[in-house]
Amino acid sequence: MFFDSHCHLDRIDLGEFDNDFDVLLQSIAQAGVTRMLCIGVDLESFDAMHRQMQGYDQVYCSVGVHPGYQNTTEPSVEKLCELARHDRVVAIGETGLDYFHQGGDLAWQRKRFVTHIDAARECGMPLIIHTRDAREDTLEILRRHRADEVGGVMHCFTEDWEMARAAIELGFYISISGIVTFQQAQNVRDMAQRIPLDRLLIETDAPWLSPAPHRGKTNNPGRVGLVAAILAEIRGESMETLASATYQNANRLFGLH
Repeated sequence: MFFDSHCHLDRIDLGEFDNDFDVLLQSIAQAGVTRMLCIGVDLESFDAMHRQMQGYDQVYCSVGVHPGYQNTTEPSVEKLCELARHDRVVAIGETGLDYFHQGGDLAWQRKRFVTHIDAARECGMPLIIHTRDAREDTLEILRRHRADEVGGVMHCFTEDWEMARAAIELGFYISISGIVTFQQAQNVRDMAQRIPLDRLLIETDAPWLSPAPHRGKTNNPGRVGLVAAILAEIRGESMETLASATYQNANRLFGLH
């Protein structure tokens, strides 16, 4: 059994699945994926995303506003906590800092990040963190605003082991995506080898970052097993061990039975 800890089911092109969401989910189930977390990226799309996922016991949701979205409705602590009370919402995010895709004065990103941390602490939910080229600021904000009180996950993590270690010390999990299968991503494989098994998650970030040998194609959670396979290989663990541990870790983080 696999738990895809980060995907965007509502953004997957259903063309190859007979334009039928149920066919997509059947394909995912056949690949051994029994739970998924569908990630919120803005307030405008949350209601439609949440409605689409209703009735599917294997799908959970998060609520948040992505740090890469500048021209969008700004969240408040109150609004995030209101939406977090919806059925099957288990996390706040994705949130964080992205200095790779954005430039100039990014005070707005940091302010939004703090809002999400405050909301997570207010409603007692873990955080989904997106961080890119912002190591020092990400860790500093997490520490200063007491994110360790709720913990969370550093999603699609591609930074170095020192940042991973610091995040783990703050109570965070580290999630590895299909990037680990990319030929040029030796740094990710080196870092992933060092993550304690009880702090490791796997994800697809579908519909993006499809793992090899499907790189460049539309991704879906059914391919999270390919991430698990390369991780098991480079860590010297069995697929069964890695799949079981990451499944249990995700359930523990998101408060699921």
